[in-house]
Amino acid sequence: MTHPQSNPRILVVTPEVTYLPDGMGNMANYLTAKAGGLADVSAALVKALFDQGADVHVAIPDYREIFSSRLAPVLGKELRAIRNKMPSDRVHLAEDRAFFYLNRVYSNYGGENIKIALAFQREVINNIIPHVRPDLIHCNDWMTGLIPAMARQMDIPCLFTIHNIYTVKTTLSHIEDRGIDAAYFWQNLYYENMAYGYEETRETNPVDFLASGVFAAHFVNTVSPTFMMEVVEGRHDFIEPYLQHELANKWNSQCAAGILNAPDPSFNPANDKDLIRQFSVQNHVAGKKENKRYLQKTLRLIQDESAPLFFWPSRLDPNQKGCQLLADILYHVVSKYWDQNLEIIFVASGEFMKYFKEIVRFHKLDSRVVVCNFDERLARLAYGASDFVLMPSRFEPCGLPQMIGPIYGALPIAHDTGGIHDTVDRLNVKKNTGNGFLFETYNSGGLLWAINQAMEFYSRSQKVKKRQIKRVMTESASKFTHATTARQYIELYEKMLQRPLIVNKPSDSFIET
Repeated sequence: MTHPQSNPRILVVTPEVTYLPDGMGNMANYLTAKAGGLADVSAALVKALFDQGADVHVAIPDYREIFSSRLAPVLGKELRAIRNKMPSDRVHLAEDRAFFYLNRVYSNYGGENIKIALAFQREVINNIIPHVRPDLIHCNDWMTGLIPAMARQMDIPCLFTIHNIYTVKTTLSHIEDRGIDAAYFWQNLYYENMAYGYEETRETNPVDFLASGVFAAHFVNTVSPTFMMEVVEGRHDFIEPYLQHELANKWNSQCAAGILNAPDPSFNPANDKDLIRQFSVQNHVAGKKENKRYLQKTLRLIQDESAPLFFWPSRLDPNQKGCQLLADILYHVVSKYWDQNLEIIFVASGEFMKYFKEIVRFHKLDSRVVVCNFDERLARLAYGASDFVLMPSRFEPCGLPQMIGPIYGALPIAHDTGGIHDTVDRLNVKKNTGNGFLFETYNSGGLLWAINQAMEFYSRSQKVKKRQIKRVMTESASKFTHATTARQYIELYEKMLQRPLIVNKPSDSFIET
């Protein structure tokens, strides 16, 4: 459906979102469901579009259990009245019991995730798209991977964004049993084996959700330029050859791009309410010291405001985040800088947590190393208190901590890969450039080298450190913004639509988010 006399209508389909702008709908302020960076990017993009006056709509699952805490003040008749008004709003809830009672966006069980994804996509395909009649559909990750095939069949331009390399598979018969008319667009899907006919394909040839999204979409993007090129060039052996091949096809057809994510605007030490003392580039030394003292006391670490403090902000996943590299050298690092009271704080959940706790217990490092479950408030306080952020990721589609850390004056120590490569440059005091410490060889020795480089910087005079941190904070706050990210998506929409996104838009009307 085309709307020639008005703004093109954009439908953003996402399984998670951090917030939605005021004015988008009666329940917009209450709808928060987040598992990772996808929620932040979805929120920022929608807000930027809406603030500019774009005709933007959002489709998300109705996570009633997740939304309930925010909806608690709205009870009885008021809640029913608000829900009844939803069809006229720009926020479209996909209704199904599959996600009514979930307490998280994704399940730990693959079969449950397939059930949730199919329920979401069924509602989007059968009800939301016919109601919204979009000019362009923007799908995100594997939970929306079937929709591009339907969009191509209907000749609706579709953008498919890959936030992480994860997929599920199931058969056409299962998809159809869940209420999706896959026979209508089955030829646009990607199968585990070559599909020669519908009948012989339906029962035994699984559909790959992520690969289907890439294969069928009119345009594909990853969430950093370097990660896109790493996949296209086959530099990651964990990515299935068929997915690499499909992304390479899109790239070679000039139908693929990398658009870097950005941190949520609330990550700002000048007004972050979770800090004990807020600070700016002008008073960051005193501000960080006060936050450090409070954090040390709270976590029962050695209370020393001069102690170098390292912060691990990412989930403890050995397949991606490189936590085993730090485990190999943890005791060595702490011992080497024992007299300087080097401290390490983990604020992260994940399967590798038990190994770090065991290392701390065995070597009696509890006054220097603490392992905490992820907590948003504690993580923000750690950014405000720490000197360095550890990110030795094996691969990184984008990554946000390496951008958030410098905004708070915490320099990243990271593996030079993916989105890290696009956001971290080696610190060079003489040239007055860079914002962190990178290692190229992915092993514990490479990480140790980068940590030693960071400690060399930490041993410099207070005057030198103050000047460099001030520069890094200033540059990072200016560079890592949602406005920059949203502008690139808007330009991509306009390229796909071959017309302006906002009719009669002033050239300087872009609103910072």
